[in-house]
Amino acid sequence: MKKQELIFIPGPGVGHLSSCLELAKLLLDHDDRLSITALVMNMPFTPPVSSYTRSITASQPRIKLVHLPEVDPPPSDLLRKSGEAYVCDFIESSTPQVRAAVTDIISSLSNSDVRVAGFVLDFFCVSMIDIANEFSLPPYIFIPSNAGFLGLTLYLLERHDEISEVMKMSDPDSLIPGIFNPVPARVLPDAVFNEDGGYDTYVKVARRFRDGKGIIVNTFAELEPFVLRSFADDHRIPPVYPVGPVLQLKGQPHPELNQDQVDRIMKWLDEQPQSSVVFLCFGSYGSFSLPQVKEIALGIEQSGFRFLWSVRFPLSTSSPFMNPEDALPEGFLERTEGRGIMCGWAPQVEVLAHRAVGGFVSHCGWNSILESLWYGVPIVTFPIYAEQQLNAFRMVKELGLSVELKLDYRQDGDLVSADEIAKSVTCAMESDSEVRKKVKEMSEKGRESVMDGGNSFTSITQLIEDIAGNS
Repeated sequence: MKKQELIFIPGPGVGHLSSCLELAKLLLDHDDRLSITALVMNMPFTPPVSSYTRSITASQPRIKLVHLPEVDPPPSDLLRKSGEAYVCDFIESSTPQVRAAVTDIISSLSNSDVRVAGFVLDFFCVSMIDIANEFSLPPYIFIPSNAGFLGLTLYLLERHDEISEVMKMSDPDSLIPGIFNPVPARVLPDAVFNEDGGYDTYVKVARRFRDGKGIIVNTFAELEPFVLRSFADDHRIPPVYPVGPVLQLKGQPHPELNQDQVDRIMKWLDEQPQSSVVFLCFGSYGSFSLPQVKEIALGIEQSGFRFLWSVRFPLSTSSPFMNPEDALPEGFLERTEGRGIMCGWAPQVEVLAHRAVGGFVSHCGWNSILESLWYGVPIVTFPIYAEQQLNAFRMVKELGLSVELKLDYRQDGDLVSADEIAKSVTCAMESDSEVRKKVKEMSEKGRESVMDGGNSFTSITQLIEDIAGNS
């Protein structure tokens, strides 16, 4: 194979960008004849990506980042109505900038021994398939989530072509191909119930999946065998490449990084017995009402376990991490002194990797799930938004890899009680539990999958060969 350049178009925001660039690094590690240019969109209302992108280019010289010119964002009221619709509208408004950047890339390589071989697009960026077609280059779609989420979107498209109406929370359980158990409506993403653009966005994105040359998914065959087999049996779906777990195990720069706080956290963990600490962390956007924070605190206290709790509050409050005494039950800090640490941002990867951590109360974002599986730490499910409820449902009911706290929690829903929290944490922390054994086994399978000869390793190799053959 000659030297080849791939054009990556990540979704806007650090989460999508980091997943896409970790995939880029994975491909480069597999084949030294590849190079990659990523076109970076900077969307309003999202954390800056500059610190992260600097670390990527410093660590991998064969990745070049092109920051696209700013465009006028969609109306802010669309963001309030549907985050998914806002993101897709923003991406589509960047089409002229993307086309110009691709033209420049191809022109700059015209007299070299490197040829552009194809596009890799974040699934929110499927409108850019049209640009790939303009340049006669194969488009591959990257889903940083799991195969079950891909199955849901494809099911939603088929349902829409038959019914053409937004789903309702009162709908009967859905029989989604590839998902073994009937799926209750209450664990589906909010977007499928959204009449202001969210539902239409999911359908529009799913419809373009069939226009890709292949779909790359951040999962591995041993984790989701049933759903992956269902794709292979459907000729309408392009080839699916399970290449995961795609993880950034060294952590990443964060705008709220406080090295003194990190050092304090890690020093405290070093002093704790093995598997004795429960870690509570709910993602960059995961926050709770003050009454729910109080219930979580009481639940931790009632459980009796050591804890590390990354606390965030809604953006309507003065800061993402306020004085804990303003939100916690009276006397909580005094009663738990020495038994736990509360902080704002926490270095999640480093914490999960630590021998002292024995359980993880999580929002069930897919990256967090893969990280917990990698390090063999059982999850207690506390989903909040996006596809997290579906992830929680499948991890508990289908895969048996998590302890159920809530599967259908939403920020405007009923409070989860301290008793429920204490019970689930206690279950996850049991040293001889069936869930812990299954998580340890899946951890080994995930690590083996990305090693030479493993299923994901083989899938990545096949992906690279197919891109070369299709271009």
